[in-house]
Amino acid sequence: MAVGAQSEPEITPVLAPVSSRYINRELSRLDFDERVLAMAEDARLPLLERVRFLAIFSQNLDDFFQVRVAGLKEQVLAAVAVASPDGMSPLEQLKAIRTRVEDLIKRQANLYTREIVPTLAGSSISIIRAGDVSKKELNQLHVVFREQIFPVLTPLAVDPGHPFPYISHLSLNLAVMVRDPQRKEQRFARVKIPPVLPRFIPIVEGERYVPLEDVIALHVPLLFPGMDIVSHYPFRVTRDGDLDDVDSDAEDLLAAIQTELRRRRRHARVVRLEVDPHMSPEVLELLTRELELQPVDVYQIDGLLDMGALSALAQIDRPDLKEEPWTPTTQPRLRGLGAEVPDLFAVLRAGDVLAHHPYDSFATSVEAFIDHAATDPDVLAIKQTLYRTSGPASPIVRSLIRAAERGKQVVALVELKARGDEQANIGWARALEEANVHVVYGLLGLKTHAKVTLVVRREGGHIQHYLHVGTGNYNPSTARGYEDVSLLSADHELGADVTELFNLLTGYSRQTKYRKLLVAPTNLRAGITQLIEHQGVVGGRIVIKVNNLIDPDIIDALYTAGLAGAQVDLIVRSMCSLRPGVPGLSDRIRVRSIVGHFLEHSRVFAFGNGDQAEYYLGSSDLMPRNLDRRVEAVVPVMDTKLRRRLERIMDTLLADDVLAWELGPDGAWRKVATVNGLNSHKRFQEMALESAHGNGLGNRIAHA
Repeated sequence: MAVGAQSEPEITPVLAPVSSRYINRELSRLDFDERVLAMAEDARLPLLERVRFLAIFSQNLDDFFQVRVAGLKEQVLAAVAVASPDGMSPLEQLKAIRTRVEDLIKRQANLYTREIVPTLAGSSISIIRAGDVSKKELNQLHVVFREQIFPVLTPLAVDPGHPFPYISHLSLNLAVMVRDPQRKEQRFARVKIPPVLPRFIPIVEGERYVPLEDVIALHVPLLFPGMDIVSHYPFRVTRDGDLDDVDSDAEDLLAAIQTELRRRRRHARVVRLEVDPHMSPEVLELLTRELELQPVDVYQIDGLLDMGALSALAQIDRPDLKEEPWTPTTQPRLRGLGAEVPDLFAVLRAGDVLAHHPYDSFATSVEAFIDHAATDPDVLAIKQTLYRTSGPASPIVRSLIRAAERGKQVVALVELKARGDEQANIGWARALEEANVHVVYGLLGLKTHAKVTLVVRREGGHIQHYLHVGTGNYNPSTARGYEDVSLLSADHELGADVTELFNLLTGYSRQTKYRKLLVAPTNLRAGITQLIEHQGVVGGRIVIKVNNLIDPDIIDALYTAGLAGAQVDLIVRSMCSLRPGVPGLSDRIRVRSIVGHFLEHSRVFAFGNGDQAEYYLGSSDLMPRNLDRRVEAVVPVMDTKLRRRLERIMDTLLADDVLAWELGPDGAWRKVATVNGLNSHKRFQEMALESAHGNGLGNRIAHA
């Protein structure tokens, strides 16, 4: 009998009301952003690492407003009465978000102004504001302005003959009030801070910088000759940036995406206005009116606007102020003897390979696998999903093009609605098409998020399949900073499953059953739910690592399993709507989050104890969109040694007491007290080095 059915009589009263079962997803996302901000506040970290986290926090807030806040505002405008699973209406969520964000940006501004800037100056990196430049430096900036900045600027006046200009998404601007000395009339003008120029202008490279908006502000009179400058203030606009509502049933999805991108450049609704706190009421009223905003949409930022630009300063060549750089290692099985390049197909026929990025090299595992397939004369076809990559310069894209040029059948499924990368994906999709790669755009109505590659090879008189299933994008840049896991395999049944998955993605198919693979939106939800239910007994064990856990049905299944006796550990990087540790509801459930130098990005699922435990990895988070509205792929890890390696990874994350946070029954996150000093990121580096330095032929033959 199913676990849910056995426990139902005692669960009905326990699981009500919903407000006690679920944490609001939007506020949980802001909790994650707060954990990122806490990293920037940690004085024990290297200084430029703190600057990097401050930039990430700002970029995260940008993403939150352009997607999550924009979505809630749409619901309010459409008078949507449906509450979130925790019972909050869209308007209630927006009010709660406003309160939380005001507190966070106040902390951000105080940290930047009172600690980061002075500490940078103490390390010979000074950020100089307009009022603090010396006369000599001002003369230097005059030259830079005239030669490099002035030719790029386009002041836009607002008067009866010039309507209020379009303010582009995430643009930084100067609002300038000028007075005609003859007519005594005041007029408004907007000067866009050009994003094509460096945000910080060096006075002394690597040592002294002036924000670009300050350099322009110092020279505003040159932009309006003959006019009196009354005032000028920086401001920044955030617009709705989500393309998920594009009609995926359009006859030509590529054309539909391009049309929507053009439309949104001009007509996307403004959802946030960031302003200098000294902005005059007159100018603020003009901006809110013209941008069709309410006072609650305006955020006063005391200090630098758009601190995401600090990421440029974090790249300054000062190793003494950064984390020690990490060079990924190559597992012994993926190394050849001496200068010999390994035959990766022979390696995979001998057994599956598991790679843990960025500790294990992405270049010598995933990239090498695809490159090997591109050059191997017996490979007939390569099929790959591409969600985000680094474009035509990517080694993987170059390998696909090279394979097509050699006459192989190459198929690339490009997801056009990868948020933020839509235009880039359109560009390199066309580059692939020009190289005779078959480019397809997936299933109507579904975003393809799966990370899957299939290689079809002729071996003697039969066809052999090789495959890769991973948790991260095929992007070498993010592979250096995102933590992910990859499975490379020659398993016959998995090969058949992935073949049928690609037939579903590229042709006409109603495939709903797979041998081993769990695929959304067909069998993944049911498969994960069943695996959870099977552990709903005394002695049951569940360990899940995901980026987000917000699906109510999965959460209720976890509650049920815990009530039935299972011990549940959840490692959730960002949003978690499950409330752990509540007596009579989730006593046996613990939730933690790891926030460190590398972005935790892998999704790993473990069910059971010891050698009997089942392990899965894949692309899917536990969210309704992933389980019901995306194509996702989750693969079982069958090899005993690889399952043990995943067990070590999960155990290390659960033992971390340096980077870990724990979620309490009250919905608050608290830093785990450091007792043993176990930093999981450092430990994974040690484990990678231990594996890479294995000696002897036995280590080359043993599974990775």
